[in-house]
Amino acid sequence: MWLGHAGETRDFRSLFDAGIRAVVELAAEELVSPVPRETIYCRFPLLDGVGNDNDVLLLAIGAVAGLVRKRMPTLVCCSSGLSRSPAVAAAGLALAHDGSPESALVRVTACHPSDVSPGLWNEITALLRVTRAAQVKTTTMV
Repeated sequence: MWLGHAGETRDFRSLFDAGIRAVVELAAEELVSPVPRETIYCRFPLLDGVGNDNDVLLLAIGAVAGLVRKRMPTLVCCSSGLSRSPAVAAAGLALAHDGSPESALVRVTACHPSDVSPGLWNEITALLRVTRAAQVKTTTMV
């Protein structure tokens, strides 16, 4: 998985050279990137702070988790690549590997410059807690 900023999606040659097959864009304020047809492209318009739609946020995390599980070379990007990208990437890693979001964020930020919005991170961790609790409840009921 690569983390970056929105401008990196416009450098097709570098994406291909790195072997990136999927792009997950997370910035609500950015225009849709004109990625090549053979590239998997997911766009989730997220805010860098509080006020995100829980369904959209969960879809973004789930998409990253799915790409991680499939070991698909993926670029996760937002406007500057410092907040939404590392936060959603960490949440996706935690979901894919059934780990803690906090430890995943430590791993991600150790390898990439970051300045994760506390409001966004609180939304993500609260959403993951609720989602995991619902999964446990469903599993125990079956």
